[in-house]
Amino acid sequence: MLSPTSLIRTSLLLLVFTQAEEVHLLAAEPATAAPTNTAPATATPATPAPTSTAAAAPQPPPEPALDWFDVTTWGVEGRAFVDMPRTRWFDRLPTSAEGKVTTNVWNLSRDSAGMMVRFKTDATRIWADYTLLKEKLAGTNMTAIGTSGLDLYTRDDHGKWRWVGVTRPAEKIVHQEIIKGLAPGYREYALYLPLYNGVEKLSVGVPTGSKFEQLAPRTAKPIVFYGTSITHGASASRPGMVHTAIIGRRLDRPVINLGFSGNGRMDAAVGEFLVTIDAAVFVIDCLPNMNPETVREKCIPLVNQLRHARPTTPIVLVEDRRQTNSWILPALDKFHTDNHAALRECFDKLQQQGVTQLYYIRGDDLLGDDAEGATDASHPSDLGFVRQADIFEPVIRTALGE
Repeated sequence: MLSPTSLIRTSLLLLVFTQAEEVHLLAAEPATAAPTNTAPATATPATPAPTSTAAAAPQPPPEPALDWFDVTTWGVEGRAFVDMPRTRWFDRLPTSAEGKVTTNVWNLSRDSAGMMVRFKTDATRIWADYTLLKEKLAGTNMTAIGTSGLDLYTRDDHGKWRWVGVTRPAEKIVHQEIIKGLAPGYREYALYLPLYNGVEKLSVGVPTGSKFEQLAPRTAKPIVFYGTSITHGASASRPGMVHTAIIGRRLDRPVINLGFSGNGRMDAAVGEFLVTIDAAVFVIDCLPNMNPETVREKCIPLVNQLRHARPTTPIVLVEDRRQTNSWILPALDKFHTDNHAALRECFDKLQQQGVTQLYYIRGDDLLGDDAEGATDASHPSDLGFVRQADIFEPVIRTALGE
């Protein structure tokens, strides 16, 4: 048993230890802001003590000597109406479309979705310098890479397109190295432009002395997609991951993307511009922005409009995808079923009228059957876009006679 003197000494030691711990804990916490009626103290920047070992602020590596090539001097694929005046070079629709198509379609046509530039080089690093149209670089369900970035692919030794790198936009003017340390070799590259932003100007840079060959847009007839935000590219992580771009690589053909987010509605005004394109195939994928009534109202007139101008060009009609949570939402599931029935009804009537070269894609499994193919139930993730491409591809190949 401790003596009274020992007990007192022990209690004093415990008190000191406890107070020391409290001081330590308080010191580790963030400082509490001063009351609003108390003038804040003026902060004086601390001056670091001079030392010979102090680390200097990190500096970005110096930019190498580069040769720059303006892509407008040799052209991009996915840019239709090349003989019509444009308000901006990278617009998807010509100036004459303003006032004919809806205001929303016109504004969305300023985005460069679907455009792609090709070149060959033996450079071991590739840069990009471009200016975007819009300040907003990202969307609610898309990053700045998909919305405003550039996406670089190359052909491997077997001729297959393989991904290489992207830009990571942080402001409207982007001056970045896309990739460095490339294995030696003279290769063909494809650079996809932003999906949900426009481009004011774009140049590709390679180290001075590198071989660089500008590849003009291919003259093969393009696959033309007319559709909604899904066709436009929501919610791909990168511009090259939209199903339209995937199909273009798989079939090794030019693609024109006329997806207008929220505004793909089988409009006759858009049809006026579609018919001016000498397409290999027209893919009409507008149902996500429509309902059974508007499908019945607009589908047959649009197909007849295309067929009158292009008597032998294949036309593919696409049902809307079932949203990935429709399995547990009966009203939404019924809406998709009714929308599909309306399109099928139009397809059957067109065939009865003698319209040929007409093809059909069902929508039930476009995003898969496991509810994992979309970011927000409606818009595909990269997984959903690959699945969608897998279903589109054989139908388009058949339409092309492959």
